[in-house]
Formats: sequence, C-alpha cells, structure tokens
Amino acid sequence: MSNLSIKDVPDAWAQELRQRASRNHRSLQGELMAIIEHAIQQPATSPRTGLAVASSDRAPAGIEIDRFGHPIIRRGSKTIEQIAAEHRVRFPEPIRGGPLSVDIIRADRDSR
Repeated sequence: MSNLSIKDVPDAWAQELRQRASRNHRSLQGELMAIIEHAIQQPATSPRTGLAVASSDRAPAGIEIDRFGHPIIRRGSKTIEQIAAEHRVRFPEPIRGGPLSVDIIRADRDSR
C-alpha cells in the first residue's frame, strides 16, 4: 500500500477533520481514508464538458472492485465468499435439537 502526505494543512481544517472523525467514531486516519474512498467512488466529470467519465477509465491499477462498486481490500489469503463456501460444505444443515440458552442460564442460576 502507498503512503500519502499532505503538508501545510491550515490549523482550522485539521481541527475540523479531527472533530468530523470524532463524530464518526473514527481515527483521523480512518476519516481521511473514508473521505478518499468516497471521492474515488463518485462519478468523475470532465471539467471541459461536465459529462461523466467512465469509472473504469480512472480506476487505479491493481484495485479490484466488488459488485457494489467498493474496493476489495485483501488482508488474508481467502475472500469472504470462499470462507462462506467452505463453511456451507462443512455445516450444510443448521444445528438443531440442542439446549436453548435460556435453559442453560436457568440451570446455572438454580444450581447456586
């Protein structure tokens, strides 16, 4: 992954970004990533014509996009779809017939 740096940010802007991050329960880094992600997902317009530019014309190389248009960030070796498929093979039917949690809690409470 690349690192970006913005120099000479006005103090008022930095303070506004910190407050915005706090309101969204994010770190400053997380808030900046959300802003950049939102900007990338917006349809670009040509400054000359004002018409939309195809997103495939401006997608960064090596970035995969899911069916909803969000970037796929890989942190492991398997996608969530692969993991879900493996679990469906291992557990084709939901577990039935086990004790209810309320019964376990009552038995524990009554044993005291």
